[in-house]
This record gives sequence, C-alpha cells and structure tokens, in this order.
Amino acid sequence: MTSPSGPSRRQVLVAAAAAASAPLIAAAPAQAAGPARPRTWDLTLLGTSDTHGNVYNWDYYRDAEYDDSKQNDIGVAKLATLINQIRRERRGKATLVLDAGDTIQGTPLATYYAKQEPITATGEKHPMARAMNVIDYDAVTLGNHEFNYGLPLLDLWIRQLGFPALAANAVNAKTGKPAFLPYVIKKVSLGFAAPTLRVGILGLTNPGVAIWDKGNVEGKLRFDDMVATAAKWVPIMRARGADLVLISAHGGDSGTSSYGPELPNENPVALIAQQVPGIDAILFGHAHNEVVERFVTNERTGAQVLLSEPSKWGQRLTRMDFTLTRERGRWTITKKAATMLNTNTVAEDPKVLAAVRAQHKKTVAYVNQVVAQSTVELSAAESRYRDTPILDFINHVQTEVVGAALAGTAYADLPVLSIAAPFSRTAVFPAGDVKIRDVAGLYVYDNTLEAVVLSGAEVRAYLEYSAKFFRTLAPGATVDPEQISDPAVPDYNYDVFSGVDYDIDISKPVGQRITRLVLAGTDTPVADNAQFVVAVNNYRRSGGGNFPGIVKTQVYNAQQEIRQLLIDWAQAKGTINPDDFFQPNWRLVREGVPVF
Repeated sequence: MTSPSGPSRRQVLVAAAAAASAPLIAAAPAQAAGPARPRTWDLTLLGTSDTHGNVYNWDYYRDAEYDDSKQNDIGVAKLATLINQIRRERRGKATLVLDAGDTIQGTPLATYYAKQEPITATGEKHPMARAMNVIDYDAVTLGNHEFNYGLPLLDLWIRQLGFPALAANAVNAKTGKPAFLPYVIKKVSLGFAAPTLRVGILGLTNPGVAIWDKGNVEGKLRFDDMVATAAKWVPIMRARGADLVLISAHGGDSGTSSYGPELPNENPVALIAQQVPGIDAILFGHAHNEVVERFVTNERTGAQVLLSEPSKWGQRLTRMDFTLTRERGRWTITKKAATMLNTNTVAEDPKVLAAVRAQHKKTVAYVNQVVAQSTVELSAAESRYRDTPILDFINHVQTEVVGAALAGTAYADLPVLSIAAPFSRTAVFPAGDVKIRDVAGLYVYDNTLEAVVLSGAEVRAYLEYSAKFFRTLAPGATVDPEQISDPAVPDYNYDVFSGVDYDIDISKPVGQRITRLVLAGTDTPVADNAQFVVAVNNYRRSGGGNFPGIVKTQVYNAQQEIRQLLIDWAQAKGTINPDDFFQPNWRLVREGVPVF
C-alpha cells in the first residue's frame, strides 16, 4: 500500500476510489423537540491508541492474566467488545473507529512476529493486523514504534490491514512527497435521501522517529513538524469536500519534548488545535495519559477543538459524540463531547481471541523456555536507587560483547564502560529456572547495542544529567525510597554506569551531584581528558532522553538486540551467578554519608 518512495499515482487513485465507494454508514436523525428546531443528526467517534501489541488480557512476563494496582485490563480483544457494544446500540447511526498509533511493538507477542518468526520472512499475517481487521477500523495512524522493525516489515503490516494507515508528516527524503497516505475522506450516510456527511481524517506521526529509529529511516524518510503539516493538509481536505475534520495524532498535548530543540515538537497536539483553523476534534496518543475531554480554543477562529487521549495498552476507549445540523447546504456541529470507557468492565471478544489464538499460544510457549539457572533470586525493585546485581547483569553482558568486538582494533586498549537503565520495577530472576520471559521482563525494549567513545569530562556530564532523576533531600531529611525520584523523569531516563566508581549526592543541586568519580577499584579521579569506550543502547545513542555528549559516531554497531544478547549469554553460561558480574560501583550519598 505504501513504501518509502511514497504512494504511486495508481495507489492514490485506488485510495480515492475506495473512499468514494466506501459502504455508507447510516445515522438516524435525533427526535426534534419542536417544529421550530432544525433537524439534527449525530456522529460517534471511537478512539484507541498505544495498544503496543496487546491483544489478549495477558502479561507475558508473568505468564498470567494482566493485573495492576488499579485493576486495569488490557488488549484489543477487550476494546473490540466495547466497540461492538456501541455499534449495536447505535445500529443505523454513524460510528467511526480510529487508532492513534504505536501498535506493532511492546509485547513478546509483537516481538515474536518481528524477530523470531518475522512476517517478512514467513508471509504470515501480523497478530495486530488480525486483531484490528476483526474490529474493522476506519483508519490507523502510524506511531513512532511502528518504525522499530524497519520499513519492510512496516510496509507489509500496512498491506495486511483492511483499512488505511495514515502519516501525513512522514515524507520521502528524496522526493519530498508523502511516504504514506496523508488522509482519507469518509462518506457517511445520514439516512435515505439525506445529504451525505464527508468526514476528513488526517494522520500525524511523531517527529521523534528521526532520532529513535535513525538507523531505519535516515536518508529514506523525513519527519516534518506536526503543526505545520496540519496547517498544510487541513485546508486541502476542506477544499476537497470535508465537512468535518478529525485528526488522529501520535503526539501528546504537553507541548514539550523528551529530545532537544533540533527536531519538531514531540507533543504538540494542543498547539495544533490552537494554531490551525478548521479542525473539529483530535484523537491523540503517545504520552500514555488518560485525557477524557479537553477543549482548546483556536486562536484564529475562536472554535472549540475537542481533544481526547485513551491511556495505553487497550485500557481505555475514547468516545466522542457530535451533534450536527445542516443549513443552507452546510453542516454545523452544534454540540460535541467526549467520555472514556474502561475495558475492565467487559469480557474479551471471542472473535478477536480466535483470530490470534495460535500466535498467542506460540508466544507463550516461546517465553516459557528455560535459559539458565540462577543461584539466587535477583530483583530489580531497588535498581533506581541502589546498585543491584540484576542491572549489573545487563552492563556486564554489554561490556563483554563490546570488548570482544573491539579486540584488535584501535580502541582495544580503552576501558569499556556500560550504561543501563532500570526499565522495570517488577523484573525478577527467580532462584532456579530463569525463563525467556524473565529476561524479557528485565529488558522490555527492542533496543540494539552500540558503543561510542566518551571523554572523562563527557562521562561526568552524562552522570550529572542522569542524576537529575532524584529529588533534592537535605542531610537528615526522611528518605522514602518510593518518593525519592522526580516524577517528571521516567525510570527509563535514569542511567547507571559500570566501569567507574561514583557517588551521587542528592543533597546538592542538580548539576553538582557527582562528588566522587574514580577509575574502577581505585582512588584515582577520572581525568577530563581520559578516553573510554561506552556501551549504550541505540535509543540513547540516537538522542533519546536528550543526554549530553552521547550522540556521536559509533565505534561499534552490529545491530544486535540487547534482550537477545542477554538471553544468549544466559543460555551459554547455563548459570546466572551474581559473583560473575556484580561489581558495586555507585551509591547515593548526602555529604558523603550513604543514603542506604
């Protein structure tokens, strides 16, 4: 359907023809209260986002039904039940279903069909295509995680869908033309002999793809500013007959970015609503927040733009309701509102479960394979604020792989440091059998291993930046481990180093916290001009988190997935023993006194 070179003329014509011949969605008029009132109709938009490979209400890392402290449920199968209920309730009325992206990454199920048995090799239909086709969406927007596995897999997944995939601001780097379908205009029937409502749906993906998946898209795709792209396409959609314009955007509404200012804004949805006229509502995602209903006033027209974000993983379903009238040949929205539905109120849809059952079972069997025996239980629960063996396991494997790869090169004599982040607070290697799901639960992202050279000064600056993760706590103040970090900084943006010894003084201001930084096992301070090879994941090395000094040419990049390297190391050793890799090298202090 699409390719990095952009849709062909034939594809565009086919898409236009498909839109023109799409089945009409009937919408019954609401009962008029009196003869003086104009006739009204209604339209409902159902929205999902950030499903991240969740179909079943299942936690593959625990090998059990999903559960959390708030009793949330997850998965497309639960969403399907809510969507079908609303469609039945509204039989004969207009209902559209959209998704705002991040669909094919995030669970072992999704990873299995991208890595272990990739659909590009087998030709099998992706589980998220199977599940979403059962629901019969009207359109999906591409999220940034859609690009994680490369353009060939993304292109195949799009072709497996029974509905359009949109990304107006993903542009062919060579031609400047859209690489994917920018928008669709759906014809919605309002009943026999009634005028047709034409609903324009514009898709916007996240510009951060240019950083986070640079290896997959560099030189192939350009990711334009979401606000500017909306300003370009909304008037075109209106000129081509869209009576109502909806945007499905993979970007949050905070107006801030996790990366630097060199790329367009990561979370500009409120700015789009404020600055671009002609938009009626925006379904958005990416931030994983639950935003039930937010109105933003357009600064040029004064119109109220409706925004809603349905949390993550299939926990919530956005419902937007619009009341419309038609006067003098023009449609007008007289009322709009949004509500949020919780998927923990319904059972899973049996048709969706059946469509993915075989793939789900294969994934469960895979993640339950034993890879090694652990001599003791290793937990990640304290890894944010205490040096733990389980995080040292990651750093040890990364150091070993990079060190071996650089043997005999110009970098062979440089010390190898390693960076890891506490991705999970719940990961555990039990004493005894350690399974693939245990390792996957520790390293939940599909990152690959890279390495760069940093100076001693750059290592210190990096650690200072990472140390902003912690709140400032004066000596003697009570320390609650659960409240020790700044809630504005996610766990995955706190990194710890191996290969050097250091103290983080959380009583001092941000930027002045690394009070001791010495060569490993010595009292020798790290010199500013010292040189180190640093093992790091591709997300961070590409600029994710905006850490200083790390975005530079790699001295190692074999495109090896870190999670698989951990699994391979465990299988080769057969035993996970912290005596083989645990080297306590950092601590939190206040005026030199350890916090813990």
